[in-house]
Amino acid sequence: MESSTIEKLNNADQGDPSSLSRGQRFKKEFKKDIFYLIFAIPALVYVIGLAIVPAITVVYDSFIGRHGFTLANYYALPSYGLYGALINTLLVSVGALLIQLFIALAIAMVLVKPFKGKKAFSTLVIIPLGISTVVSAFVFSIIFQAVGGYANSALVGLGLRPIDWFYTNSSSLGVVMFSDFWKNTPLVALILYGGLSSLPPSLYEAASVDGAGSFNRFVHITLPNIAPIMSIALLVRGVSEFNIFALPLVIIGYHPLILNTLIYENYSSSLTRNISYAAATVLLAIIMLYSIIVVKLGGAKDHVR
Repeated sequence: MESSTIEKLNNADQGDPSSLSRGQRFKKEFKKDIFYLIFAIPALVYVIGLAIVPAITVVYDSFIGRHGFTLANYYALPSYGLYGALINTLLVSVGALLIQLFIALAIAMVLVKPFKGKKAFSTLVIIPLGISTVVSAFVFSIIFQAVGGYANSALVGLGLRPIDWFYTNSSSLGVVMFSDFWKNTPLVALILYGGLSSLPPSLYEAASVDGAGSFNRFVHITLPNIAPIMSIALLVRGVSEFNIFALPLVIIGYHPLILNTLIYENYSSSLTRNISYAAATVLLAIIMLYSIIVVKLGGAKDHVR
């Protein structure tokens, strides 16, 4: 009896949760939460001050017209080219995302294997991340020039006819998509590489013993286990893709329009500023919907323990 009493007293002195009353446990957890909150305050201030408050202000102003609260700004959006800008944004964003995902997955699967020259290959893969978006956009605008561009010079060298890459909307958006893919694929590759590196080799060894080939191991082991990591990559890059601005502005200007160039073009005039707020609200709604879909389909819940 005495030994058990002494043991309880020792546990209480050492902060054993089972020996504390409900009030003491609550007080201890509250102090711990406050301690963590103190370190999170700068991030919270940053997010609230530079993201949440401006977003709420823009949404509110999008409903303000000459005579107060109104939906006139949204009714006017189609006449400013909303539908075309929306389609172009979806084409560029979804197309670039799919290209980045497939190429990045291939790069990550190469990087996860040991081979001679891996460091040099890794350096080449990461280089685009260090180049400014405006600089890379300017470089690609030179590459795809109709006259004297490097792309057409290569076609002529192969005996093919040169192409006016900015003659149609489709080809112009294709140039933007290609440029964006080159610039941002390394980020997706690094995220997927981290996920692939965390997979235990024992899974593949057991599958090989059971007779599973490379394709079956990829489909039934690799993809299901990196699904949460892929969802993170798609979420991070998807939000950035829908917000793409500097790259198309430098390469194609305001034609064809995408949502962000439409927003910027109308924001520059005080007469149409509320129109740009309405377009920005539409873009915000698309990003929120996309984020919800990715989180729901990402498979993160199945991997939470």
